[in-house]
Amino acid sequence: MSARRARIETRFADEHDAGRIARALEPDNTAEMETRADGAAVITEVRRPNTGGLQATVDDYVVNLQVAAELTAQDGETSTPEDRGPSTVDQSTGDGEQSTPEDRGPSHEDGEQSTT
Repeated sequence: MSARRARIETRFADEHDAGRIARALEPDNTAEMETRADGAAVITEVRRPNTGGLQATVDDYVVNLQVAAELTAQDGETSTPEDRGPSTVDQSTGDGEQSTPEDRGPSHEDGEQSTT
């Protein structure tokens, strides 16, 4: 039986974004798939012995691609806040700004932050 194959090509704004996204996806590649940047496109080729396996791999890849693209669009980085060290959303303003534990100062047990 011949292998089932899929080729997924996704275009991005520029070569820089495509390169970052392709590098972010590399750790998720299996022995049966290859991801690379080609200009402003990310190209992934998947080979699986059966249709069900191909579908499952492509489904997983599309989710991973979407997450990497969303993270790149948000802040130009494909790392998550956890990858960059401890941080939280500033709860006092709710504006999504991140701060380290040292920036926040002492906090009370009831969850309210000190304003000192």
